Amino acid sequence: MNEQTLTPVDTQPSRLGSWWARADIRLIALVLVLVGLCVVGYATRPDAFLTEGNISTVLRLAAAIGVVSVGMTFVISAGGIDLSVGSMVALCSVWMTTWAAQSYGVVVMVVCALLVGTGCGLVNGLLVAYGRVVPFIATLAMMASARGLAERISGRQTQVVDVPAFGAVFQADLLGVPVLIWIFAAVFAGGWTLLNRTTFGRRTLAVGGNAEAARLAGINVRRHTALVYALAGLCCGIAAIMVVARTTSGASTNGLFYELDAIAAVVIGGTLLAGGRGSMTGTVIGVLIFTTLSNVFTLNNLETDVQNIVKGAIIVLAVLLQARTRRRSSFS
Repeated sequence: MNEQTLTPVDTQPSRLGSWWARADIRLIALVLVLVGLCVVGYATRPDAFLTEGNISTVLRLAAAIGVVSVGMTFVISAGGIDLSVGSMVALCSVWMTTWAAQSYGVVVMVVCALLVGTGCGLVNGLLVAYGRVVPFIATLAMMASARGLAERISGRQTQVVDVPAFGAVFQADLLGVPVLIWIFAAVFAGGWTLLNRTTFGRRTLAVGGNAEAARLAGINVRRHTALVYALAGLCCGIAAIMVVARTTSGASTNGLFYELDAIAAVVIGGTLLAGGRGSMTGTVIGVLIFTTLSNVFTLNNLETDVQNIVKGAIIVLAVLLQARTRRRSSFS
């Protein structure tokens, strides 16, 4: 059969082949890992894993970490890193509950958390972009300072929130789904749109891919970098509201290891640690994987340090796989 005898239908791939060509193998693999964890959880604790209460707990925990991870996806896509997200969540939660203790109301609590988070993120961004401080050092300093300030404000005491209007809004269900999960879904949808469908997202990837080339293309790299860190801080403020809603308290210990969970979820989700490529969908699946992993460990009474060792090993493995993929791409 020569080319002239081929019909247009013959030259087109089948629907299955076309779907497979467009499919992201990495995301499919992540979904399979998540399904595998669910199978392990059900096999080891069939009496507890698939209960309504446990699933609700997993989703509520994933919601706050997921919001932080959305902000972290932008930072890493822009070629940076933020080690202070957990401390910023603690500072925001303590600050907003301090205002609650003085009976300033729900609106002031929420606005306070958002402003404190955005302000801390902006400080990180200014240090990195205009102070030319290495992101690791700048955010490490913020991590220590924010946690210390949270301890100073709270006196290392847990501040219980007793504001009925706050609980009525953020602890309620909407259409049978907790409001916290709706907030996570809204933040994810906004983050996905911002990263994939706007000039801001394209500039973020351009800055992370090659900052000098982005500058020559007319992008104000310093200003954009500062905005990316401020956006991550805003996500920490939202996460702080969710943590306070879930625990009904503000404490300087809130947000512990959130930076580890967020970085791990972002990296295994496919966002390139060196910047220039980001996957918001992969981040969400990564969050669900780590939250489910922690839940399986907790149900089987495994120690927290074992969980952290496993998470650390997964991060190292993901980074090694990324480095190997990049070397193959550079040689091809």
